[in-house]
Amino acid sequence: MLMSDGLLRVFWPYDLPRSSSPGVIVGWRNSELDLFVLTVLEDVEPRNVDNALRAGILFRNSPHPIVRIFTLCGRSQMHVLGSTNLLSPPTSFNPSHLYVNTQSTSKVPQIYCPPGTNLSVQVIMYDRPHPTRMEYMSLHPISLALGDKVAALEKFGPVSDKVESEEEREKARGRLLVEKLKFHTVVKHAPSQKEQALPLIINQVNCAYEMAQLMHKNTHLIGIRAKRSMSVGERVVESATTLWGFIVLCLAHVFWQWIWPVITRVFVIGLVCHRSVAEIVLQVLEWRARPDAAALKDISATAQQVDIRLQQFCYWPIQYVKLRQRKDNWESVTTSHPDYIRFYNSLWLVANDVIIGIALGSYIIDNANWVASQINTVLTGWTVEGLQRTISWLMDWPAGLKLNNELAAFLGDLFLWVIENWAACIANLQPYLPHVIYIVGCSSFAGASMPIALFSDLLSILTVHIYSFYIASARIFNWQLTIIISLFHLFRGKKRNVLRNRIDSCDYDLDQLLLGTILFTVLFFLLPTVIVFYLTFASARMLIITMKAGFDTCLAFLNHFPLFALMLRVKDSRRLPGGIRFELRDALTKGSIEAESPAVSYIHLESIPLPLRAMFDQYFQLGHRLRKHYLAPRVIFCLMTGRFVPPIHRRNLYSMQYSMLPARRAGMAEVWSMLTQPKKGGSGSGSSGSVGGMGALGNPLPKVPPNFGQGDVRRRGHR
Repeated sequence: MLMSDGLLRVFWPYDLPRSSSPGVIVGWRNSELDLFVLTVLEDVEPRNVDNALRAGILFRNSPHPIVRIFTLCGRSQMHVLGSTNLLSPPTSFNPSHLYVNTQSTSKVPQIYCPPGTNLSVQVIMYDRPHPTRMEYMSLHPISLALGDKVAALEKFGPVSDKVESEEEREKARGRLLVEKLKFHTVVKHAPSQKEQALPLIINQVNCAYEMAQLMHKNTHLIGIRAKRSMSVGERVVESATTLWGFIVLCLAHVFWQWIWPVITRVFVIGLVCHRSVAEIVLQVLEWRARPDAAALKDISATAQQVDIRLQQFCYWPIQYVKLRQRKDNWESVTTSHPDYIRFYNSLWLVANDVIIGIALGSYIIDNANWVASQINTVLTGWTVEGLQRTISWLMDWPAGLKLNNELAAFLGDLFLWVIENWAACIANLQPYLPHVIYIVGCSSFAGASMPIALFSDLLSILTVHIYSFYIASARIFNWQLTIIISLFHLFRGKKRNVLRNRIDSCDYDLDQLLLGTILFTVLFFLLPTVIVFYLTFASARMLIITMKAGFDTCLAFLNHFPLFALMLRVKDSRRLPGGIRFELRDALTKGSIEAESPAVSYIHLESIPLPLRAMFDQYFQLGHRLRKHYLAPRVIFCLMTGRFVPPIHRRNLYSMQYSMLPARRAGMAEVWSMLTQPKKGGSGSGSSGSVGGMGALGNPLPKVPPNFGQGDVRRRGHR
């Protein structure tokens, strides 16, 4: 119970009827001066409504046990909170029974509270979320990604390069500093009881519409004797009054009791067989020769795409079963809403991927020869003939830069010889290129992401000679630069201590200095020739990495774009809550009752839509990772010194596309048990889960009788 602080706080829905008819206010009494209004029942007496609430008459014919709602809202019963639109004005104020005046011209209620009560009135207006439309309020933003990525490092393998190792150490150091700062910060004040009750109030807001509809359906039972409902035998006799009705009833019974279970079991067996084949393929894609070795999906974009699609197909049945379980509970319970968005977002993305892939595949298949000729022209013109012209230009003083003729001729002839052999291999494979393009076109019927992944792998295979040129020239440049730096230390009378990783003084003989001078001079004047070749192949390598990054970006949009969430954001933003907001507003009209009341503050409670920044947070994280990897000072230093620039690990590149998949894939036995488990009945204890991602409070929840509101409909009503 909340402590009284001289403030009368009333939560009032906007969509309550604003007629002039008298009515009874029904809702939750969180404390003596903290009231939550659910609905207003018109043309009934307060005493009869109170008796109906105590007897559970207003909760009859509920689709699920009413105990779950009471447990979720943290209260054991509802109360009559007051009356509306009395024929005679009230003479006294009683906080246990309010007097409220509503007008059709005003959206806000006017509460009778004389100044002598020394109470401040605060009316919090809110729009009741529609649970059928999956609208709800939440204190925390909805999560579009699964939060079970604790084992993500094991799933994607160990860190493979120094750049990512340094990033991990930097993150660990940042976390350590944050923990140290906690010892120097001001201790936060303990939250008040009203702040602690806010999660329960949000639960009450989410359950308000469904409970109001249930009570309005049973309003006609207040104060009258309800008729006895027909027994099962009477209903069967009534439904089978004709021979045709009896035949239809028998056929429906045979179908649902005998045929439908067989169909579902055959479908489940087929689904499990498909799951077994997918599991075998996934094991092949994830197999590693050593714990620190790369798997097939870490090397090939096509294997990565197949892995993503198979994991989605394996996760869909589990998602569907979870969503079907939502029908066994009240619609106000919102724990399954993020799963619903993730499930249909995945379906939409795959459907759009297949639609685009069919159009793209049809074009590729119909024009396979032309596409193959264009690819061959580009491949020959840029990676063979264009590269040969560039190397020949580098061998003949490029841009007036005088290079070493002998070294340039040696390197140029070496690279040209490799290109000639590579061109011969490409020429032998050229007749098969139309067939390869045709296969790529056929793969498009599995989605546009498949040909994009195949083209990315083809780009890596057909430019492997450029990659080898880059590695060779980078090694030569790095070795030469390292030797020049060592000889420069020799001139200064110093040397590098490898064991202590420092520069120490050293005494050299005259012969050593003379030999070092000769070698330094030779290597220094040969350095421009090596730099020219290195910059050429490094630029070509960066261009290829940029093209592959474009393919990976297309795959990221096809696999992870929050299309369904964006549609919900435009259609109904209340289905994507990003928090709540309280806004102070002025009353639009003044009434006679309010003229005698103290100052009343009207506060608007609304749900904040999930911002677009949060919806595309994974893309911002991916951009941040790419920027930190390729634009880091260490990477730029490696590029300038000829050291190998490692590509970003696929653990970081594809973690966004795996964000909607569980970190641990469900086993075969678990899938079979989930698909074959019998449907749970509607009876049971109330759900202890929280609504909208809010945890339960530390106080124990009130206990409600398990059969409350579920009694026999033949029970006598209260007059």
